[in-house]
Amino acid sequence: MKKSIIFILPDLETGGAERIVTTLANHLPRDKFSPAILLLRKEGAYLDLLKPDVEIIDIQTPRIRHSLKPILLEIKRRKPDIVFSGFGEVNAYLSLFIKLFPKTKFIARETNVVSQHVTRKEIKFFYKFYNNYDKIIAQSNDMEEDLIKNFGIKKNKLFKINNPVDVNFIEDKLKQSERPVEFSHQHKNVVAIGNLSARKGFDNLLKVFSRLKNQNILLHILGDGKDKEMLLQMKEMLGLDHVIFHGKKSNPYQYLKFADLFILSSRYEGFPNVLLEAGTCGVYSLANNCPGGIDEIIIDQVNGEISNIENYDDFAEKIKHSVHRNDDKDNIKISIKSRFSSEIILKKYEDLLWNI
Repeated sequence: MKKSIIFILPDLETGGAERIVTTLANHLPRDKFSPAILLLRKEGAYLDLLKPDVEIIDIQTPRIRHSLKPILLEIKRRKPDIVFSGFGEVNAYLSLFIKLFPKTKFIARETNVVSQHVTRKEIKFFYKFYNNYDKIIAQSNDMEEDLIKNFGIKKNKLFKINNPVDVNFIEDKLKQSERPVEFSHQHKNVVAIGNLSARKGFDNLLKVFSRLKNQNILLHILGDGKDKEMLLQMKEMLGLDHVIFHGKKSNPYQYLKFADLFILSSRYEGFPNVLLEAGTCGVYSLANNCPGGIDEIIIDQVNGEISNIENYDDFAEKIKHSVHRNDDKDNIKISIKSRFSSEIILKKYEDLLWNI
């Protein structure tokens, strides 16, 4: 007998949670599952990647805080076997009402280390009801420990599943990728990718690169966000001519393919897809020692290393050393693919959904 599943997300814009749900909905075996995706607003690039048999439920609600009533009405009307909520704020609100639907199993997938990410008291309040979920998926050990220690989540409610990386998709993109024109042959080229917000720590990365002005090293930052103007002013103030802001790129793998080093400067993460993607492109990574599963991805001196970015001088020295490494790209790729390929991770999701 098939299990009906409703996945809940705000939209299908390009992000980690959106990619997971899109991939899951597409790949779950149809003899066992019937997937639908409930969106607060029907928009986003991943809509084009969905298989035709994945139903979209569009509740046309622009704000998350107004979405709870229409979400609950859809659950009441459709009576799904499983509700899978994939967005922290919606997860929190929904937890209070789970007991209204005793025949439906509820799963929450957390996207971040909650105590770091959730700062609003009114949202934190709802985490008192988080044990109402049948299962809570954490992406990393750090996320699990945070939920137990800071929110009193029962250990038997938690189920750790790391993020997958779509190796075939990335390899197809790499085949189409030529060396970016901005990459100088006279310099080592370092890449950092992410939303330009405080969480991603690009301000710390600029401080590190202020120690590298006399080195033949270019920093290429890919991404956009609310802190863009502040970071550009900081670049000018520090005189960082060797730092280039590229904005958001449709094919970031083009930059990773030809990079001498990838840097993750985040203050905290959930389980960083970009670190998996960098490894899948065969580039060595230097990551800040922050919460969010970094130590589960990085195998020291194999696919990267971990250091404290706020020790600016030491981090700068590590960059100078790392850009001159001669690592085997295939070994870096294997270190990621063997642990985090879509096939391995999707099987864990499928087993959880079937056995719950």
